[in-house]
Amino acid sequence: MKNIGVIGLGDMGSGIALNLIKNGFKVFGSDLLPARQEAFKKMGGSLEISISDIGKKCDAVFVMVMNGNQAKSIIFDDDGLAKNMAKGSTVILSATIKPSEAEEIGQLIKDTGIEFIDTPVSGGFPGAQSGTLTLMASASEDVMSKNRDVLQAISSNIHHVGMEPGQGQTVKACLQSLIGAQFSATFEAAALAAKAGISGEVLHTVFSTSSAGCGIVNNALQKIIDRQFEGTGSHINTMHKDLTISLNLAENLGVPMHTASAAMQIFHAGRTKYPNGDNWVCTRVIEEIVGAELHR
Repeated sequence: MKNIGVIGLGDMGSGIALNLIKNGFKVFGSDLLPARQEAFKKMGGSLEISISDIGKKCDAVFVMVMNGNQAKSIIFDDDGLAKNMAKGSTVILSATIKPSEAEEIGQLIKDTGIEFIDTPVSGGFPGAQSGTLTLMASASEDVMSKNRDVLQAISSNIHHVGMEPGQGQTVKACLQSLIGAQFSATFEAAALAAKAGISGEVLHTVFSTSSAGCGIVNNALQKIIDRQFEGTGSHINTMHKDLTISLNLAENLGVPMHTASAAMQIFHAGRTKYPNGDNWVCTRVIEEIVGAELHR
């Protein structure tokens, strides 16, 4: 059985590690935070502080960090993966970063003999913990086939969206522009209902059984009416960062993004007022303006 590494054991990385372990892989993990380290050891993982040691021991390594600079450091520093993994092993970039950054990583890693899969994920904390993430993977057919058993351990939907680094991140940027718009529309509708005196239970029942109902809307509205604004595994910083990537790509390509831009402003407001909150905390900012709260 393969040895697999996971670098970054937060809400997403911990779920990836958990499902790899459940599927019989020997999993080596690294994270800077002691609480995450302890949780990883309790689930049966082998903790490694050194990135180089993970590289030397593993056939494939997931990089699940917050941004492109972190990813490049983990892969290309002197003690990073590129200088310590065996030829033919695979770096799996599951973090969401700029497409241009993934392209750069792909170019730099090309001559090392190490394979590379650009595969951001969708599904959030629930998808990561349950092993049902959606993958937007870009790599050659051979690399995909070689690592399919590893990817299947964490995903119920593996989409092979391209052959070149950056194409996975591009699809993810398009997806996040849509999700950001769905979130922000839900936040506004919740505040509108609150001000009009409609109960959260009524709104949730109608929305979830209507043509507007979907996983994004239903989950967001449920969190709002139950007033769960922190600790749900969907920190506002992540969506804020993802929308920044979407809008940066749109700017580079000259594509107008009216709705995603409006969503970005709502997330700006939520992140400024409640920096420790999750996505749904944006609703509180609107509620405070109108003087009403939506409860179940």
